[in-house]
Amino acid sequence: MWRPRLTAVVREIKSEPSGQVDEDSTRPRAHEMRKSRAVFLDRDGVLNDLEYNSEEGRVGSPLSAKQLRIFPYAGESVRRIRELGFKVILVSNQPGVAKRQFTHSELERMIEKVRKELAQHECSLDAEYYCLHHPDALVHKYKLDCDCRKPKPGLLFRAAKELDLDLRNSFFVGDALVDVKAGRIAGCRTILLGHPTTFLSKMIEREDARPDFMLPSLKQVPDLLRSLKSEGAVRGKEARN
Repeated sequence: MWRPRLTAVVREIKSEPSGQVDEDSTRPRAHEMRKSRAVFLDRDGVLNDLEYNSEEGRVGSPLSAKQLRIFPYAGESVRRIRELGFKVILVSNQPGVAKRQFTHSELERMIEKVRKELAQHECSLDAEYYCLHHPDALVHKYKLDCDCRKPKPGLLFRAAKELDLDLRNSFFVGDALVDVKAGRIAGCRTILLGHPTTFLSKMIEREDARPDFMLPSLKQVPDLLRSLKSEGAVRGKEARN
């Protein structure tokens, strides 16, 4: 099993038979109130821009550190989310190694570039989790039915178990319906980034992947979380009265 040669928490999850995800981490416990809340972030399309792939003729994930362009608001947004008391955890499908689109070393360079960009805004991610698998992988060891490739929620359950997270009071922010599905299965509230269109509305209905919120970009997420936090405080006061 490959692990990036980096210092922060970065995980590649060993595959488990489909349906064998441990869901104990989402059940209420006596120390529920002491658990941490988290904002899970997809990477491509959330922290960085997408890239046009001329070979596939479509827009997708960057295939090199050179192509990876961090959004100018990403660092400040992550810092503001953390200031609200949330852990910020990256959860990303990265099948490029499996498809032989780039090497392990190139993936490490992309990971390090994101970290350096965030550090310029005096912030960092609390943890990073990557799935390298793909059903059409060209590298045999990555061609399998894993429980960590979104829309399956294996990475979220793993993070909850390792970091003692309260998934019911956490959020998943992504730019694709697989992010919404993974977040919903894990019990998180979901935030889809993008703009509403007729086509997207049809896809949401077809895939049964309705997000709790929809925003143009990560830039608006801190303000949404702050407003939800304020509403929660007001409701809590009313309940006590």
